[in-house]
Amino acid sequence: MNTTTTTTIQPRELARRVSGGIEVTLYWSPQDGGTSIRIWKLATEETVTFGVAREHALDAYHHPFAHLPADLDHERRN
Repeated sequence: MNTTTTTTIQPRELARRVSGGIEVTLYWSPQDGGTSIRIWKLATEETVTFGVAREHALDAYHHPFAHLPADLDHERRN
């Protein structure tokens, strides 16, 4: 009997900060080594998550709106 088990490895939180009603979290994925940013607007409970190149991860954490992908930035402005 063959049994296949799939294990999902959750991203690891590297840093989190809250300022001006916005929570910004930096994640690292041990599965693929990728990094991502999650922005959560406390007042509306809106969440935006996007991948970011590892070499830009810390800058994206400090300046997340400057690193938003174009399609997400357009949605945020409308």
